[in-house]
Amino acid sequence: MEKKVSPSKSALQYGALFGILIVLEFVLVYVMDVDPITNPTTGIIINTFNYLIFPVSIITIGCVNYKKNLNNGFVSFGECLKIGVTICLIAGLISGVFSAVFNMIFPEFVEDIMKKTRQVMLQQNPNMTSEQVGMAISMTKKFMNPAIVIPATVAMFSFMGLIFSLIIGAFVKNENPHSA
Repeated sequence: MEKKVSPSKSALQYGALFGILIVLEFVLVYVMDVDPITNPTTGIIINTFNYLIFPVSIITIGCVNYKKNLNNGFVSFGECLKIGVTICLIAGLISGVFSAVFNMIFPEFVEDIMKKTRQVMLQQNPNMTSEQVGMAISMTKKFMNPAIVIPATVAMFSFMGLIFSLIIGAFVKNENPHSA
């Protein structure tokens, strides 16, 4: 009887890779002083990579790796879901923790974001009162709190992993006819 390899073996390494890619992308954007807030095109490109290209590619690679290299050419739909959600959960955890630590180390980064957000809000809606702007900025600051950032990031990435895994699993799956 063959020993069954856990899907987490494939998911852990690819989840760490995905998380590291997100962190490296953030650091690169920060070091190059690229501003996705005032330059919406840059923000769209960054978000397309973080929330579409990276997760779809890495979940697909993780599922195919498990199927071909670890499980004798077989992967079930459920295993694809486990792999995809675990990959994104780990990436979200790495990203959320990095973001929280970065914001604590560089508080001026948060203040700079708040200034730019205020400017963009007033440009897009010049009729906003100072109270409305203040309330929006205070809500934004609350959502940058590590107690909110980390769980929200993990939940968002996990949900994204679930959705993409459902789609990818439908294409990648190859059930073992001898499994019960």
